[in-house]
Amino acid sequence: MVPSEKVPKPCPSNNLREFWPCSWDGEFVEQLDQKDLFELILVANFLDMKPLLALCCAKVACMIKGKNPDQIRGIFQIENDFTEEEEEAVRAENAWAEEP
Repeated sequence: MVPSEKVPKPCPSNNLREFWPCSWDGEFVEQLDQKDLFELILVANFLDMKPLLALCCAKVACMIKGKNPDQIRGIFQIENDFTEEEEEAVRAENAWAEEP
């Protein structure tokens, strides 16, 4: 397992296999479905396994890299409970985050 401080931040690619230093670890996490990935995150956190937690979180970061909020909601099955006015206020407040 790769030490968590050696994980590149931010993720340079959407594909974990392209930048994760240990190919076996990356392959293992890449093949997990979303439910198992989040279960593994909980286990790694509970057992204080920082390298495994970093790997799993890097996978989640790869999943959302380059996605817009609607796409992210779709990936994680999150319901958008903002009104149009609330959503516009949040976008205006965080306009800096969408700048290239």
